[in-house]
Amino acid sequence: MDIQSTADLLDYCHREQKSIAEAMIDQEHFKSGRSKQEIFDMMKERLVKMQNAVNEGLNDASEAPSGISGGDAVKMKAYIDAGDVLSGSIISDAMACSMATSESNARMGVIVATPTAGAAGILPGVLFSLHKNTNIDLDQLVMGLFTASMFGYIIANRSFISGAAGGCQAEVGSATAMAAGTIVELKGGSPEQAVHATAVAMKSLLGLVCDPVAGLVEVPCIKRNVIGTSIAFSSADMALAGIESRIPCDEVIDTMYDIGKNMPRQLRETALGGLAITPTGQKVKERLFSKKKLVKQLKGENSDESKRNGNGTEAASAVKKDKE
Repeated sequence: MDIQSTADLLDYCHREQKSIAEAMIDQEHFKSGRSKQEIFDMMKERLVKMQNAVNEGLNDASEAPSGISGGDAVKMKAYIDAGDVLSGSIISDAMACSMATSESNARMGVIVATPTAGAAGILPGVLFSLHKNTNIDLDQLVMGLFTASMFGYIIANRSFISGAAGGCQAEVGSATAMAAGTIVELKGGSPEQAVHATAVAMKSLLGLVCDPVAGLVEVPCIKRNVIGTSIAFSSADMALAGIESRIPCDEVIDTMYDIGKNMPRQLRETALGGLAITPTGQKVKERLFSKKKLVKQLKGENSDESKRNGNGTEAASAVKKDKE
């Protein structure tokens, strides 16, 4: 058993009369040999880590070590609590949970890469908003993670999931597409509707470049994650309404691959183009790199001492300072 396309997926779901989440569990059981209960329990551990990252981010107003992100999730939560949001509770809560996760990532907290750290906010955003605003319980959210995993597995095998390989369309685009299909299945939609939602979401983000300021997954990445939750819900609503993608999902994924291959290197996570080279982006980079240069100078003094000791502690000292 090895599902490589959404066409394969729909064929399996019809033949076996199973959901997308159940198909993913079957595939994992086939490949790993683990029991289905063990696979479910392992995924539940990931969900708990996601929940912890959301909760920490919603209650931590501190800045990230870079000083260019942090505290916005707390602001968003306060805005929602004031009771006058424009987007409605389900989308605004998803925005807050997404931002909380991405800010936790920027603070070096524990997150679950879905499919990468740079796009880790979208899936927890939609999942915990659904949990808060509907009757979907935590075990159903675990099944949602399996649905998302199946779409992520297909995308990764047919195209890219990293910004360095295919631009932000491959990271935020893939995560948004995974989330859209997941929402549909959690809301009782058919596998076909979930596949259409995935296609619509990915189409909406084709061509999105990866241009992180100073090479950090913070600006503009965190807010792109937040916007990804809105696109995921919009795509899911269209699919649940019976609206279909005119371009089949597999062809949309293949198109993302073609665009990524032709995307200039400057726009694939190198911080050499896009927002990264705006005057403000350059100032941020200069400030952070000046700080890094100072740390290196201090590290050089310690390294000289380590060399005198001749005990090989130079490398360990350097690593420690980089982490600091």
